[in-house]
Amino acid sequence: MDEVVADTLGEHIVRYNQHFGENITKADLTGKWLRDAVAADRHAALDAWLNADDFFEDLPLMADAQRVLARLQQEYEVFIASAAMEVPTSFNSKYRWLGRHFPYIPSSHIVFCGDKSILRADFLIDDNPRQLRRFQGTGLLYSSPHNLLVKEFRRVDSWLDVEQFFFGEKKP
Repeated sequence: MDEVVADTLGEHIVRYNQHFGENITKADLTGKWLRDAVAADRHAALDAWLNADDFFEDLPLMADAQRVLARLQQEYEVFIASAAMEVPTSFNSKYRWLGRHFPYIPSSHIVFCGDKSILRADFLIDDNPRQLRRFQGTGLLYSSPHNLLVKEFRRVDSWLDVEQFFFGEKKP
């Protein structure tokens, strides 16, 4: 979910910049996580925002995610998997967020886990190379600043790229 259908990093950067009066951008994070780009004494604030009740409630959507997932849902059995165990307080707000933005994906097709290698599927679209390394199907690495230096997976930069991968053409 995070950094694939929801712009979690964007929200994290907004909160960080507002709180600390800085101007970090996604371009500043090439090859690193936000946590790796800020001083260690600010990690507690990063963690507190992730654990806040409202953090995952109103995340921005990634462009074209709704339309392309709706199209995929017509041809494939689509599941949304989130490594929500990394932030266990996020379950309820992530579930509500997914229900609001992807009502055509049944709750039985939402998977909260830690290690996505438990998934038995043909494809996994994920921003985290760690999740793709142990996945048995075809992994698609969804571009995010932290993974831009990773070369070992087929990369998709947007949901238009995902659409092209599965359907052979981009739809406006």
